[in-house]
Amino acid sequence: MFTHDDLTRLQSQSLKMQGWIRQQTYSPEMEKTLRRFSSWELAELILGVNQSTLRGRMAADPSLPQGLVEEDGRQRWYTLEEINEIRRKMKINRKSLLPPRPAGKRAIRAAVANFKGGAGKSTVALHFAHAAALDGYRVLAVDFDPQATLSHSMGLSDVAEEFTVWGIMARDLIRETERMNNAVRGAETGAALPERRLPSSITGMGLSDLRTMDFIKPTPWPTVDIIPSCANAAFVEFASAQYRHLNPEWSFFASVSRYLDSLPADAYDIIIFDCPPAIGYQSMNAVFAADVLYIPSGPGYWEYDSTTSFIGQLAEALGDLSQFQGIVPAGTMALPKAFLDLRFLLTRFEPNNELHRAMHQAFRKVFEGRVAEHPIEMTRAVEQSGRFLASIYETDYREMTRETWRRARASFDRAYMEFRGNLVAAWDKLEAEA
Repeated sequence: MFTHDDLTRLQSQSLKMQGWIRQQTYSPEMEKTLRRFSSWELAELILGVNQSTLRGRMAADPSLPQGLVEEDGRQRWYTLEEINEIRRKMKINRKSLLPPRPAGKRAIRAAVANFKGGAGKSTVALHFAHAAALDGYRVLAVDFDPQATLSHSMGLSDVAEEFTVWGIMARDLIRETERMNNAVRGAETGAALPERRLPSSITGMGLSDLRTMDFIKPTPWPTVDIIPSCANAAFVEFASAQYRHLNPEWSFFASVSRYLDSLPADAYDIIIFDCPPAIGYQSMNAVFAADVLYIPSGPGYWEYDSTTSFIGQLAEALGDLSQFQGIVPAGTMALPKAFLDLRFLLTRFEPNNELHRAMHQAFRKVFEGRVAEHPIEMTRAVEQSGRFLASIYETDYREMTRETWRRARASFDRAYMEFRGNLVAAWDKLEAEA
């Protein structure tokens, strides 16, 4: 017989193992740190220029960051801050090295969602966030998944639940209820509408006093921040059901959208959501706040079957939200919900596997041009980086053969560049900030 005490004991043992893994993976202080990038990576893989051209430009302008020289003098190694300074100051053939960003518009938001576990949502979100940072973008990641894989991969482990998406939703409930009550008191016919009252167990948590930036945490990447998750945030589904009962007119699914709308338009360039493997209160907040929906799927038939079920259930859920039309406050995305772009992305793809190639063709035939041209390939380097809670971009190529590392990176580079192209096209459709 097993009770909750046995589960607690097993969790305690697992936490000890997590600590050991972090000691092996992170710095001696158990804090994840970002490595430096070689001049070879900087030239060919990050800036996309000839190495000789880069060396010449660096030598001609001593005001540019010169990096850290290896003992043998063969390579220079640069921090991401130094890389971004070079990107801002240097032009090649009179062209800027900064990535494209439509002027006067807020950050573009992309949700990575599918309720099939193991589809690669966290892997895709992590790699796209890091690739975008190396590309020169400022990135905010939002971890909606109580498993907190994305948060752990970005070096966050001890997170209080009030600083997760649950905290944002509970804070929104308090503020929205107060807004509704003020509207009632201010209306001439307000006496006919009762005020909505929340119990002190919610209002007394101090969440309404939290500032917008209190939910955002830094990561080892200087241009990547995260709204983290934690295991205790799993109860958000139960809490949200209770909250809806307390205030049936509360548009729960717009909580995160309202929160993100409160950020300065130029605070970030790209916002990436890692969604839980289920359709619930958290995942509905993610898809409602997203401008672009990316749906990863493995290349097998059962994963195709699950993805088909996912889009069907998501369609029904989004259709149900249309009942809130006219209730959602001005400034929040209108109903019915519409995405600026929708893409399916195959993961764990093996190019030499005949079944995988056939499933890729099936996806492309069924989903009518909505399937990404470049799937994420399964390589040994990807498996190894996943075991150590790191993206391939964080992995030093000297830890394996350069060809193995480069093949894995090339797969994510192709997928990211296609992702960026889709985002920029959608970005152009966003209305400019007032």
